[in-house]
Amino acid sequence: MKSILYYCIFISLFVFSCSSDDSSEEPSPTNTNLYFPPVNSDTWETISATELGYNETAKQSLLNYLEEKNTKGFIMLYNGRIVLEAYFNNHDESKLWYWASAGKTLTSTLSGIAQDEGLITINKKVSDYLGNGWTNAALEKENLITCKHLLSMNSGLDDTLGDDVSSSNLQYVADAGTRWAYHNVYVKMQDVIAEASNRSWNDYFNSKLKDKIGMNGGWFNIGDLNVYASNTLSMARFGLLIYADGNWDGTQIVSKSYLNEAINTSQNINEAYGYLWWLNGKSSYHLPQSQLEFNGKLVPNAPDDMYAALGKNDQKIYVVPSKKLVVVRLGDAADGDNFALSNFDNDLWAKINAFID
Repeated sequence: MKSILYYCIFISLFVFSCSSDDSSEEPSPTNTNLYFPPVNSDTWETISATELGYNETAKQSLLNYLEEKNTKGFIMLYNGRIVLEAYFNNHDESKLWYWASAGKTLTSTLSGIAQDEGLITINKKVSDYLGNGWTNAALEKENLITCKHLLSMNSGLDDTLGDDVSSSNLQYVADAGTRWAYHNVYVKMQDVIAEASNRSWNDYFNSKLKDKIGMNGGWFNIGDLNVYASNTLSMARFGLLIYADGNWDGTQIVSKSYLNEAINTSQNINEAYGYLWWLNGKSSYHLPQSQLEFNGKLVPNAPDDMYAALGKNDQKIYVVPSKKLVVVRLGDAADGDNFALSNFDNDLWAKINAFID
């Protein structure tokens, strides 16, 4: 009789223990598989902050901050699904906005696609594709510059002469690979790809990337700059592609091996720079228009594994694999004009952390 009583007590305690453990667990999202929105549709699945265990009370503070800081469009994706989508300051889901230098990552991605197709090799010199004389440097110095140097911002060409990339304005300062400087010369990769593919840059871009993942928008010229503009959702589509290792719903758009190079340190001067991508979690970083090295992480409040497309006046794509997040922000400058990184990045991540943690 005692043994039966002890057995009943044991079972009761076991059930209670299991029930207690279950009740202490954070909610797990129902949809855990990676989601891709249809290419030819505006349909996009959502997932609630509650289902993810996010702090709903911090959401309004984040939204208020975004509006206060001149944001136009903001999207947060969790494993591809929309957690938060908001528009402010007379903007909406259909309106286009410029990416500024965040669009450099589009050129990086197309460079990977062209290499995957055997059209280019980024370790080859630029003059193999554009011919001699594409710079004003002596031939032996020009021939040191590879496509990889353009993607890594260490061509050695003078960054103080403005955005004009005509040969007369591309002047030698240092041997390629010995000096990091943020420079519009990267755009010559668009010429390399056009020459190698025997197609226009726009045509190659549209057929190999834009149309395949359902982006809208297009390229336009502002002075010497070639700038991309789209709606906020299209920017999120591109961020999702990169988050998914270059694969869009089963179709490999750009190789994972190339992207792995692109989102890791590309040279030994600026640890926080890949192939036109900014990298968090490094011990030091350089900034545009400066030869100074700054100690510490690029965005201290952001996860170490975050990498980002950063554009003038706070155009942002943040990709954070550890959190399964893609975060996009378009709009006017949050505070003063800036070329890439600003105080807004760190302050925004403080608000995001309060929401997601």
